[in-house]
Amino acid sequence: MSELRTTPLTAWHSAHGAKMAPFAGWEMPIQYEGILVEHQHTRAHAGLFDICHMGEFLISGPGADAALAKAVSHNLATLKAGRCRYGFILNEQGNVLDDCIVYRFGDDDFMIVVNAACAAGDFATLRARLPESVSLKDVSDDTAKIDLQGPDSLDVLEALTGENFHGLPYFGFVKTTWNGAPLLVSRTGYTGELGFELYVPSTGALAFWEALLKDARVKPVGLGARDTLRLEAGLPLYGHELDDRHNPAEAGMGRMMTSEADYVGKAGAREIRQCLLGLELEGRRAARNGDAVLLDGREVGVVTSGSFAPSLGKVIAFAWVNKDAADATTFTIRAARAELKAVKTEIPFYKDGTARKKLV
Repeated sequence: MSELRTTPLTAWHSAHGAKMAPFAGWEMPIQYEGILVEHQHTRAHAGLFDICHMGEFLISGPGADAALAKAVSHNLATLKAGRCRYGFILNEQGNVLDDCIVYRFGDDDFMIVVNAACAAGDFATLRARLPESVSLKDVSDDTAKIDLQGPDSLDVLEALTGENFHGLPYFGFVKTTWNGAPLLVSRTGYTGELGFELYVPSTGALAFWEALLKDARVKPVGLGARDTLRLEAGLPLYGHELDDRHNPAEAGMGRMMTSEADYVGKAGAREIRQCLLGLELEGRRAARNGDAVLLDGREVGVVTSGSFAPSLGKVIAFAWVNKDAADATTFTIRAARAELKAVKTEIPFYKDGTARKKLV
């Protein structure tokens, strides 16, 4: 087994009592005080997440715009400088190799942020799809990504930096500095709450992390609560809801596929074979990844993610269900020790998040 990779903050996590575990080849914090406490604190105040394991690539040079538009599903024609957009790297069949965010710095100048488990494959895929005249540089090792999420995140960030970010739109970003080093402030997030993804040089990650935690409104949050927060917000996770066997339309994201470019996988990106459904379960027992979904006794799908939802006081789940069964409203989930009743429900599960809150 290969040795786990570490972030610039791994030693801090261990020193401060975090429960550590492997994730996508990295040693990552799962929880500090506990998933429930960290989840609720992020919903009410501000949580701080070490996301340094993610991959960051810079793409630039003459023709980068047109070339990248053929390599990813994002509509770059409508993406302005200072804005970023969620989308996909697809395979030839139109299924998802990874979901990612593209940042536009200029006409032919971009950054793309990818999932840790997919980073090496994504880089190789993009390099094969982009002409040699377009520069593709992996800056992941030099870049630290720290996410500040929650209703108090704006006030915390402005207090620390002395800058005004009230004009930053959802999925907008700005470049600035902190302590003389570059700081990219991006308003995106994965929790359903108002939040910012903060990119700093790896060498300055610890100082920035500790400075943010000096604010009493901020607590460190592990990947455990990050998962319950994103599930409540109805956001898919690569390797669970998204994979190379399903396309964006099946995941309910066909509306995002507006690019007119002839990108790889475009022809197959809308064929519906299964549908990603949100389910609400009776009782307190959660369904788990891999549990079978039944309709009238026959197996019609599989659970991808399931958890008790602390903000809702109920159990929720995502599941892939065959197209011919997706219109049903009630299902049975065959869990390890019981059969659980489930009802189809709207996504997002949690509808009171502050992510899209107007700041001006």
